[in-house]
Amino acid sequence: MSQSKTSSSLSAFTAGFIRQNPTFSQVLGLCPTLATSTNAENALGMGLATMGVLVLSNIFISALRKLIPNEVRIPAYISVIASFVTIVNLLMHGYTYQLWTNLGLYIPLIVVNCIIMGRAEAFASKNGIWKSFLDGVGMGLGFIGAILLLGITRELLSVGSVFGVSVWPKTYGMFVLMLPPGAFLVIGLYMALFKHISNVRKKALKKSKG
Repeated sequence: MSQSKTSSSLSAFTAGFIRQNPTFSQVLGLCPTLATSTNAENALGMGLATMGVLVLSNIFISALRKLIPNEVRIPAYISVIASFVTIVNLLMHGYTYQLWTNLGLYIPLIVVNCIIMGRAEAFASKNGIWKSFLDGVGMGLGFIGAILLLGITRELLSVGSVFGVSVWPKTYGMFVLMLPPGAFLVIGLYMALFKHISNVRKKALKKSKG
């Protein structure tokens, strides 16, 4: 029984890394992902803010899941998420003002991020606090990894730096990757890569069972 619980908790934690990665596999929250991944710093800031809201919302919604009437669950989830977004927004305004300025409206818009609402509806409302916490952390880390990968790739290939540290001359860069078309190009390539990895894992699993 204990081993089964451990396996279930581990699965909830690791699902967001590759198999159910919110960005590359589930294709959720693309608007803030593409808009804020112009460089590694903005991408990391957006990822951490989203993860903080996701984890706290999962915990709170899981704790209240038996008290929230089914008819008003969506407005209740939005109220919970909006409360934590307000807290994160004020903290970033107070302690990371430049990053808060760079991200602009995309911090308040975390309220309507499909990743957070999706996990509230699909997982936190049906599972206990501990598993919901692990799910939030796992999905949050998956989102951070995805958006940071995009931010590093776009910054490196467009201006030749990572986190503002020059790697090669800016003149070698492709500035188009800083623009919306470049964002779609990069994320499309990474989605194809993740799909390939997923297919390889499925084939390996079938062979092991066969």
